[in-house]
Amino acid sequence: MTAHIRPDLATIPAYVPGRNHPDAVKLASNETTVGPLPSAAKAIAESAEQANRYPDNQVTELRTALAEFLGVEVANVAVGCGSVALCQELVQITCDAPTDEVVFAWRSFEAYPIVTQVGNATSVPVPLAEGYLHDLDAMADAVTERTKLIFVCNPNNPTGTAHGRAELERFLDRIPAHVLVVLDEAYYEYLRLTPETRPDGVEIGRTRPNVVVLRTFSKAYGLAGLRVGYAVGAPEVIAALMKVHIPFSVNRIAQVAAIASLQARGELLDRTDVLVAQRHRLRDALLAAGYPVPSSEANFVWLPLGARSVEFGEASAAAGVLVRPFAGDGVRVTVGDPHEIDRFLAFATAPETVARFR
Repeated sequence: MTAHIRPDLATIPAYVPGRNHPDAVKLASNETTVGPLPSAAKAIAESAEQANRYPDNQVTELRTALAEFLGVEVANVAVGCGSVALCQELVQITCDAPTDEVVFAWRSFEAYPIVTQVGNATSVPVPLAEGYLHDLDAMADAVTERTKLIFVCNPNNPTGTAHGRAELERFLDRIPAHVLVVLDEAYYEYLRLTPETRPDGVEIGRTRPNVVVLRTFSKAYGLAGLRVGYAVGAPEVIAALMKVHIPFSVNRIAQVAAIASLQARGELLDRTDVLVAQRHRLRDALLAAGYPVPSSEANFVWLPLGARSVEFGEASAAAGVLVRPFAGDGVRVTVGDPHEIDRFLAFATAPETVARFR
């Protein structure tokens, strides 16, 4: 006889990372193509020499640095093994019965339904609105007495679309104060909305204790391989997150690298301007070829190819470029280096490809 395992886990789809192949260009995982800065790399190397010692379980130094950077108190900041770990912990601290509901847009970050089911709660996916944006009105309408948590991915992964501050605040005004709203801003540094419309979840959350903001060092800061993200919220939310935090899950090297990268943020964030210029070039070329690509505020673009998405992904892989197809919905293409974009565009805009997929 084998040990008892929760039977519902058999229905949970495994998280599927972007594919790898040594001979292919990888535009499938929203990674930065540039490695850590020399100062961060030096800090990583020096920290590795102390790998025999446990990391600081309270992540005090990094939390202090983040609090100073964001203009909040240390009690407002939690750090996790990537922001996805914090997503699961947020389900854990809010949902305590299988009937508890977690609302999120769909399609959005594919981890949301997974962490919800792992947390033994009920997913309430709400279809995207026209333009591949969150349907914030429909999401507010979906809230019931059983709703405990709402995820709002802004900019949205995988569509790249983003709502402005006014739309988010109108949405938040409709949400009961006891429902926790997660503004998942993993791609925050790539936003290029106007100063008047650009949403900043940390600022929005200052007067809304039921709002918690997630950000990460995996994207613009280029530390995807070290897994470190953070949450900003009310002290009671942060205290609860730290209670369910897996001890020592934010490793010593990740903590040191994040601090070094935060100190060098000016140089790192300058890189986002270069990427945004390439994002525009990629989208413009796809639009010119006839693909209906929505405007992106992230480090990727979205091709809404529907039933042809997987086929397109396989054809792209055969051409030497790995992209990320989402069956039945679309294809996400990371903005890589100029030569990588050129290689993808050579495939995607070729007359035979356009004729096949447009």
